[in-house]
Amino acid sequence: MIEKADQIFVLLGHWLVSFLPVWLQPAAMVLLGVLAIIVTFPALFAITVLLERKGLGRMQNRYGPNRVGPFGIFQPVADGIKSLTKEDIVPTSADGVVHFLAPVFLVVVVFMGYAVLPMGRNMTLVSMDAGLLFFFAIGASTELSVFMAGWSSRNKYSLLGAMRAVAQMISYEVPLLLSSLTIVMMTGSLSLGKIVEAQNQYTWGLPHWYIFTPWGFAGFLLYAVATTAESNRSPFDLPEGESELVAGYFTEYSGFKFALFFLGEYVGMMSISGLGTTLFLGGWSAPLQILGWVPSWCWFFGKVMMSMCVFIWMRGTLPRLRQDQLMNFAWKFVLPLTLVNLMVAATWRFLGAGWERWVICSAILILVYTLMGRSGMRRGHIGPRSYRYAE
Repeated sequence: MIEKADQIFVLLGHWLVSFLPVWLQPAAMVLLGVLAIIVTFPALFAITVLLERKGLGRMQNRYGPNRVGPFGIFQPVADGIKSLTKEDIVPTSADGVVHFLAPVFLVVVVFMGYAVLPMGRNMTLVSMDAGLLFFFAIGASTELSVFMAGWSSRNKYSLLGAMRAVAQMISYEVPLLLSSLTIVMMTGSLSLGKIVEAQNQYTWGLPHWYIFTPWGFAGFLLYAVATTAESNRSPFDLPEGESELVAGYFTEYSGFKFALFFLGEYVGMMSISGLGTTLFLGGWSAPLQILGWVPSWCWFFGKVMMSMCVFIWMRGTLPRLRQDQLMNFAWKFVLPLTLVNLMVAATWRFLGAGWERWVICSAILILVYTLMGRSGMRRGHIGPRSYRYAE
């Protein structure tokens, strides 16, 4: 019974395609998987937007949406209808073809990343040995769609927002890749399925997740910072700086095209959260061996939604950075730390089992972090706060 609950979607897919000829069944299974992704994640997007508006409202001492439906739960439906029926306005001087293709390209690219994510046991749409490489190659294409949107609008604010976004995304992609490289070093594979299987082990009932190692914990924090910047979320939402750029690279978008950008941003956040779950949090594996009876897909989606809650929490808590702070943080702090973490991971690998590697690797990371933080504060003339009365 437990096995059937875990494999319910796999069994349902096989049952549905069993009515087709044998030569059509592999293609039909792929189409069913694509359909499931296209239906599931936009539905989660609607739920996440409602949770975000409600959560931010509570953080800011207000109610949030509470008019459409009981407790405002139908607000995403109303927003969707409004987006579909709102007039699509294209500037006269804009490049119409590129202006139209930019949001479509963004959404298509974001959804392609889900093809290699293991969302549960035997629930990977396309199992490939270089799944991690494919994910990063596809993810890098989003920068092109952002630049297409800003350039085709023929609006100086849109172009500035696009250039900001491209500079930011390229800068933080480097530490994003390097923080993930430690997992490849330890697992010896680029296959996301094999990475999950390597963590799906237990000692005294506790999991062997990579986050529970010094280099894994540091890599996870660096990965979280880089993904926040890649997703253009607070406090790294410079490309959409409303106080400076109206709305950034999609200033000239309205109606359904704007909704596609909105959808692409949130589905992309879920995608990159799913990758972080796979790399550092054991993917679909249970946090305790005793909880192994819970379906694997429940753990995967639960971890992804928990990551989305952290994104919402950060948006309601942290102020936006300046552009120079954003770039300095990437190149002068995050990138050097990822390089140090790579050396720490190599040290961990070759020291062998024992408590010595825990002490040595933790000491190196803490020492480097402290020294870099203190030197950065001195360069920036940052010190203890002092309060004085106005004269």
